[in-house]
Amino acid sequence: MDLLTDWAPTLALVFGGCCSNAITLEQVTSATPTAGSVITLLQFVLITLHGLPSHLNWTPYGPRLKPRAIGLPPYIAQVFLFYSISLINNAAFAYKIPMAVHIIFRSGGLIVSMLMGWLISGKRYTPIQVFSVILVSLGVILTTLSASPASQKVSVSEASADLRTYLTGIALLSAALLLSGFLGLVQEWTYARHSNNAKKADSSATWKEAMFYLHFLSLPMFIFLRNDLSAQFTAIHCLAQKSPLVPLVPFTPLTPVIPSIYLALAINTITQVICVAGVNRLTTRVNALTVTLILVVRKAVSLIISVLGAQLIHSHSGGKVVNVDGVKMWSGALLVMLGTIGYSVGSRKTKAKAGKDKSE
Repeated sequence: MDLLTDWAPTLALVFGGCCSNAITLEQVTSATPTAGSVITLLQFVLITLHGLPSHLNWTPYGPRLKPRAIGLPPYIAQVFLFYSISLINNAAFAYKIPMAVHIIFRSGGLIVSMLMGWLISGKRYTPIQVFSVILVSLGVILTTLSASPASQKVSVSEASADLRTYLTGIALLSAALLLSGFLGLVQEWTYARHSNNAKKADSSATWKEAMFYLHFLSLPMFIFLRNDLSAQFTAIHCLAQKSPLVPLVPFTPLTPVIPSIYLALAINTITQVICVAGVNRLTTRVNALTVTLILVVRKAVSLIISVLGAQLIHSHSGGKVVNVDGVKMWSGALLVMLGTIGYSVGSRKTKAKAGKDKSE
């Protein structure tokens, strides 16, 4: 009973927050595919506001930021990379990338991490890790092909135009994966160089500090997107005029109603904070392999919900369903998940062996 009480809140945050976030993200982007910058801005603002009280000291001269485990300069490169990755991932929806492909493709970060670790950091990997990354690579390729317009029954000219659009979206997701690999190396270098300061604070506090500053310091850069943001807010507002009205509190008489697109956008922003909090809580309670397994299951649940509920989500939001080849998509998803788990198992064995050699 104690185990259930201890795990229930964490799993509720991870599965409830992250899966709800994926559902509402699909609902918003199916109705307004070009709203990526608005979605990113709202998420960054709310995560910043959520973390701000924990990083402020109130003095007689007003609020001051608390001392950091890591100074501001090391965050600069991380902020630029994190900001770019977040924008690019959300912008990809404007290029007819289905949510299912989006979920699986973003799981391909292992490929880039291994290549960069080998080329830049000189790391060596076990046969299990290499084989696992090959599985992930094949899975990503299959998933990418599953939604390719070239495999769908449309006219040649339409297929050609759709294929160019789709490949542009895939190129954006690939660029985001590449930048994520660089971000991982920069973070690894930062924590190694400032390990003494980081060790003085617990891992949870260090992680929260990094998440706060990555979002907080990114906010000024949205000024460069002001015209894009204005156009996107206008498009969402116009869509809201035609969206069905939904009650703020279901099954309650005389409750205020708002356009469904606004509600989906609000829920998406809030659940992003919940999802981040859940993953953070998870990483402080269990080992890396368990975290990987739980997150793989979470992505599988999001994928199932996305595929099975696509028709309902898109019809409710007014968006268009993008057809996918189910066999290729599910085969790709299975390969990615097996590869991710295999890589984590291989990494754990490598660390265990290194620890044993060190003790001897």
